[in-house]
Amino acid sequence: MAHAFLLEPGRWTLQGSWLERDGMPINVKGMTLVAWSRDNWFTMATKLIFPGSDRAEIALQYKGRMDDGERNYSFLLQHNQLGQIEGEGWIGPDTIVQHYRVLNDRQRRSGFETLHRLNKNSYHLTTGILVGHFLSSSMEASLERQLTT
Repeated sequence: MAHAFLLEPGRWTLQGSWLERDGMPINVKGMTLVAWSRDNWFTMATKLIFPGSDRAEIALQYKGRMDDGERNYSFLLQHNQLGQIEGEGWIGPDTIVQHYRVLNDRQRRSGFETLHRLNKNSYHLTTGILVGHFLSSSMEASLERQLTT
């Protein structure tokens, strides 16, 4: 079974928990839109909100490229809290893994995302943001594709 997330255009909802160092988990919800151009460029826009919390929303704008038949890709990301980011991703049989680093960042922040496919329309997402060598926040969530009718 091929991946639907990222490799196909679509709309995805996200729901789960966000955890920061020395904090309690808080609810997170969001939406991701994926689009592809004819020349193998993709864009992905994600917005995360934290219902019942005073934590500010997070907005992410990705632009990346993956050549036909490849199993890896590179991307640039504009993050409303971290700034400009560059990263890479690998497409495995059941998992998509991304690693990124914040550009021109004195705190040496970086992060990772793992998307494990449960079925064609569902994934489990695990993310982490590091400051230097220490984990500062993580998120675990389910991603569900919104099918058009």
